[in-house]
Amino acid sequence: MPKTAIAFGSFDILHPGHLHYLKGASRYGKLTVVVARDKSVEKLKGKRPVLDEKSRLDIISALRFVDRAVLGDRIDKWNDIYRVLIRYKPDYIVLGYDQKVDMKYLMHFIDENNLGSRIVRLKPFGASGFKSRKLKRLLKIA
Repeated sequence: MPKTAIAFGSFDILHPGHLHYLKGASRYGKLTVVVARDKSVEKLKGKRPVLDEKSRLDIISALRFVDRAVLGDRIDKWNDIYRVLIRYKPDYIVLGYDQKVDMKYLMHFIDENNLGSRIVRLKPFGASGFKSRKLKRLLKIA
């Protein structure tokens, strides 16, 4: 049976760093990408995304190395973001170099739900990494 991988993000203003992350994630197996909901982005980052969730989902779905793109769960409490792991039971959870994750809780969640998923953290693209926030600042949309 082929391996599966899952990656998460808001993917607001797609840039080379996002592509590097998702291409890297796809090397671990059939890739499902979870695109954060507008309200989740606002809750986690303190501001609404430039592009709405449907537009961001459409863009990620169009990438040839993404096998499936889905909207994330709505979050009422901080650990709701992990519910999607129960649905897809990935072999690998692929994290970007700068994704803030409570690793202790994530490992506990994996064990508690008998997922058997392995966690992989990718290296940044380029020396300093790309950041949507930097691009938004340059474009004067943040």
